[in-house]
Amino acid sequence: MAFSQALSGLTAASTDLNVVSNNISNSQTVGFKSSTTQFADVYSGADVGLGTSVSGVVQNFASGSLTTTDNELDLAINGEGFFTFTDGTQTVYSRNGQLTLTADGYLENAAGDQLLGVNGVIQIPTAGMQASASTEVDAELNLDASEDIITDTFDLTDSSTYSYSTSTTLYDSLGVSHTSTLYFSKTAENTWEVHTAIDGNLLTETQTVEFSSSGLITSGETGTYTYDPDNGAAAMTIALDLTGTTQFGNDSEVSDISQNGYTSGTLVSFTIDDTGMVVATYSNDQTQDIDQIQLATFSNENGLESNGDNTWLATSESGQALLGVASSGSLGSILSGATEDSNVDLTAELVNLIIAQRNFQANAKSVTAQSEVLQQAVNIGS
Repeated sequence: MAFSQALSGLTAASTDLNVVSNNISNSQTVGFKSSTTQFADVYSGADVGLGTSVSGVVQNFASGSLTTTDNELDLAINGEGFFTFTDGTQTVYSRNGQLTLTADGYLENAAGDQLLGVNGVIQIPTAGMQASASTEVDAELNLDASEDIITDTFDLTDSSTYSYSTSTTLYDSLGVSHTSTLYFSKTAENTWEVHTAIDGNLLTETQTVEFSSSGLITSGETGTYTYDPDNGAAAMTIALDLTGTTQFGNDSEVSDISQNGYTSGTLVSFTIDDTGMVVATYSNDQTQDIDQIQLATFSNENGLESNGDNTWLATSESGQALLGVASSGSLGSILSGATEDSNVDLTAELVNLIIAQRNFQANAKSVTAQSEVLQQAVNIGS
């Protein structure tokens, strides 16, 4: 009499118990994906089945619930995709986005794997931002059409020689600030001259602006000025753009003025948006895109090999990683200050545990029954 059927059942039930127990033990593991045991019958040409076998342990890659946290370095993927990390020798994939910032500026998980961006390992720069000289000034304003025509030669010290003025701050290559003042003088009907002074020094260039009878600018929107700060910084070349400026019968006023220079700054903070862009903010009110988090998908997620520490490895069965960034194609968005819970349904797993336990007990009972029958046959023979 064979015991193979019952023994195969015990082996399969034991595996099922292990799988269910592993699910239960990881019910609170961030980013964990539950597994189920699949069974197959065994015949091999026999009239009576030879028992059962475990045909596979299949992971369920359905998303878990998202939980908000107080840590901005906790990341979750809302939708498809895996974070990509390097452990120093190979690329690993995970749904666990609990990160810490190292002293060198790297974003790492608990196992020390470094987060990858589209440009490689993401590193937050510890050095400050260098100053950038102003090269453009964009100003949009209205010049009062009812102003009197000025015939006197322009003199920045004499307010009667100009109709309106406005100022903005410029920066040289050393990050030193300079006050730039624009002076507007109405020299003829629908015609204005623009003079520029920096730190009280009148520049030689003059810009002539003309308007149509409907008050819209028709020529002279752009001009170029040069200035030497004489403080060790490089000479400045500044393009003034007055596109959008009008000449209506309202008071002269600025609706918008901006320039592209800034002083140096130190890193204040960084944020990660829903596309995975890592953006640094500096003390000079400037921001800089550091890198964008790289996500991956696979043709066959169930072909991934579990690597421990909540990571997986790509295999020939999973196919090569299909790389991209969040919120593009089929990839989900990234939530900062959130984690993805384990997708284990604890109630269902407790029920599965009871079923697996009874299955094991039933197969053990089958072994006992066959043993008793065999013993009776031995007794008859004796």
